[in-house]
Amino acid sequence: MVTVVRYEDSKKEIWDAFNRNSKNSLFMFDRDYMDYHRHRIKDHSLLFFEENDLIAILPMNEKDKDLISHGGLTYGGMISGIKMGQRKMMECFAALVVHAKENGFESITYKTIPYVYHKQPAEEDRFALYYLGGRIKTIDVSTVINLQEPLKMPKGRKAQISRAKREGVIIRELTELVDYKRFMLLEEDVLNNKHNVSAAHSADEIFLLHTRFPEKIRLFGSILNEELIGGTIIYEYDDVIHTQYMVANDMGRVVGALDLAIKHVMDTYRDSKSWIDFGISTEHDRLYLNEGLVFQKESFGGRTVVYEIWELPIE
Repeated sequence: MVTVVRYEDSKKEIWDAFNRNSKNSLFMFDRDYMDYHRHRIKDHSLLFFEENDLIAILPMNEKDKDLISHGGLTYGGMISGIKMGQRKMMECFAALVVHAKENGFESITYKTIPYVYHKQPAEEDRFALYYLGGRIKTIDVSTVINLQEPLKMPKGRKAQISRAKREGVIIRELTELVDYKRFMLLEEDVLNNKHNVSAAHSADEIFLLHTRFPEKIRLFGSILNEELIGGTIIYEYDDVIHTQYMVANDMGRVVGALDLAIKHVMDTYRDSKSWIDFGISTEHDRLYLNEGLVFQKESFGGRTVVYEIWELPIE
């Protein structure tokens, strides 16, 4: 018998410990990360027990009559231990549906975790969703580099990297608040002017998260004549580097500043990680593929891994 318990602060220690030792853990599911925006998002995270044993956790929030896993995070699927099998996952989902119904929710929006983030195969949730009548609501296109068998870069990308070196661009890890503020100003300028959107984090928020996870959230800046002209903020997972933000200003685009920053990240993590995930290139509620953006990412040797969002009605 699987029982569901709603998360509360008294359960922080067992939540974090379970996440660290699961087969598909992500540091963004640590409560010190999740709770930085708790004033904006109403948390409804769940813990799944079999008798007294914790067997899964599910980061969730609620919005109107919908339970979302998770509205404030890139992913939000079921986090499970190595003992989790298909039958037990189906019991967890059956218990989740009962919990949602008893609490007056009409649907569940569920973000799966891409397989490259799994330590062990962990797609039991996909079949459970399908079995219970869920449907794929959205598929996003992300671009991922296989660092162990990288594809060749085209000549144009290599030429930009060489130009950045000739022009005197250097890559430097930056750690101060002023650095994050300068970087996010560049990011906001590009997002607002080219895509009419805003960054998911403010400079203060991303720096706060960096101070909480200094080994996991890092800023690599492209510097020319002591001026920040581009770079990337990366999230470091067990076997994946995710480029949370990438940017170059007008000068940076001319001299290949971002190209050199990405090459630096690839070289830095080639021997310790398997994947670099550039994130999605779909826009406007996933109805539009930004072909220029996805081509840019593919030109570093990346190919598509999809992010799935499922919808499960509660009847």
